[in-house]
Amino acid sequence: MATIQELSPDSDLAVTRPPEDEIEGDEDEELDETLLERLWGLTEMFPDKMRSAAERSAQCSLSIAKKIYSFSRSALWVGTTSFMILVLPVVFETERLQLEQQQLQQQRQILLGPNAGMSGVMPGMMPPAPGKL
Repeated sequence: MATIQELSPDSDLAVTRPPEDEIEGDEDEELDETLLERLWGLTEMFPDKMRSAAERSAQCSLSIAKKIYSFSRSALWVGTTSFMILVLPVVFETERLQLEQQQLQQQRQILLGPNAGMSGVMPGMMPPAPGKL
């Protein structure tokens, strides 16, 4: 346990701390260096061959990524426009035909009664006479 004399400011054992503004100044000096600068400084520890190989591989990767992006944009454009030109008209026409058939079926139900739509009578044909089988 420390005695009162050891803890007093007059004793030689007292440890002094640097002023707060000096501590902050040291941290500011470290923070002035950006991550990019720090990484660039680390490249000096590798041989020139390794650095040039890494640079070439990074450039090649970037070039390949750009080509893939360009190809995917072109392929998406071709696929989308082909779908619009070739498939959508067929879809619209079948939808229109289904709508016309629904309207004809509704007209038959109105004219011939509610059971006429279910009887399976072909349009344009007369329904069978009730007494004949």
